[in-house]
Amino acid sequence: MKKHSAGSTAIILLILIYLLIPLVVSAIYSLFSNWTGIVPRGFTIEKYVEIFSDPLFRAALARTILICIIPIVITIVVVLLALFVTAIYFPRLEKYVQIICMIPYTIQGVILSISILSLYVSNKTILGNRLIMLIGAYCIIILPYIYQGIRNGMRAVNMPVLLEAAEMLGASKLYAFFRVIVPNILSAIIVSSLLAVGIIFGDYVLVRNLDGSAFQNIQIYLYQAMKSDGMKASAVFVVIMAVTFAISAVVLYLQSRQNKSAKGAK
Repeated sequence: MKKHSAGSTAIILLILIYLLIPLVVSAIYSLFSNWTGIVPRGFTIEKYVEIFSDPLFRAALARTILICIIPIVITIVVVLLALFVTAIYFPRLEKYVQIICMIPYTIQGVILSISILSLYVSNKTILGNRLIMLIGAYCIIILPYIYQGIRNGMRAVNMPVLLEAAEMLGASKLYAFFRVIVPNILSAIIVSSLLAVGIIFGDYVLVRNLDGSAFQNIQIYLYQAMKSDGMKASAVFVVIMAVTFAISAVVLYLQSRQNKSAKGAK
């Protein structure tokens, strides 16, 4: 058992090192002004000071975080309600809901953005707003990840049994779903949300095609930095990764606190 555990740990460490190499190299490149030899020289944090002093960078970062939150919340609510209805009232329709939710896997960002523009760009209602288009496109892109995570979580907690027990105690189906089922699948919702955050943070195609330069997110800022200064672009990339890790850490910390509170209540 010990040899098996040591081998698994070694494999995980090698994979982790391999995945962290781009981030480490980018961080080194952003912190040294001269790296023409084997050892970099000229340590400086000038580029980090520059980007954090730039109001355009702060605005782009805030927009990216905001545009992450809105589509994720909308998609989670829609998927929860859809799975509630299909699981309780129309279980035979679940397979069709699954097929519909999996379709975005096959849709490329360029195709999706062009289709949305051709359909809604001349619309005089709120659907013709470029920001609304972008939010809707992100809801479509992250739909498979949110759906699959929530669906797996519901199957893991044996939702019909929990709902039946709650109804026996006098709770309605909807009340039992949101007060019993949703707290029990919160970890699945959080993991799905983190996947969605990574997808939206890394998007360039959709925001570029749908909003152009009107809604400059962090990826557009990074693209513009790459054209002018490689060190600055590396610093922006490191900050993007740091913010992503920070969001993940905060969410996981809140989840662990909630799990400890739930265990203490038992």
